[in-house]
Amino acid sequence: MSETLQRLAAVIESRKPANGGDPATSYVARLFSKGDDAILKKIGEEATETVMAAKDARVDGDVSHVLYECADLWFHSMIMLAQFNLTPQDVLQELARREGLSGIEEKANRKLTVREQQETDQGKI
Repeated sequence: MSETLQRLAAVIESRKPANGGDPATSYVARLFSKGDDAILKKIGEEATETVMAAKDARVDGDVSHVLYECADLWFHSMIMLAQFNLTPQDVLQELARREGLSGIEEKANRKLTVREQQETDQGKI
């Protein structure tokens, strides 16, 4: 994982209120203190802004806003990962696991796993 992502993940982790993050002085700590819904709402906003920037870039050729908005989206996604005790490294490992699989094959494997889990759960009832 890149050193930048590692450093940023460590800072985000340190901003959790449980780790001493102060919502009065830290934007990230404030998001954590508001809970999952606030974090998810922010990701939705950033995703929309990223899409709109890409649409604008398609017209005017200026990709600088795409880069800026994508960085915001990644940042807020990292906050969400930390909220669920996941790391950027976990995402990279999942991407590595999928490497070499077609998207169609990977999706079919996920559906099969879910179906098998549901059948197992029904057997326990």
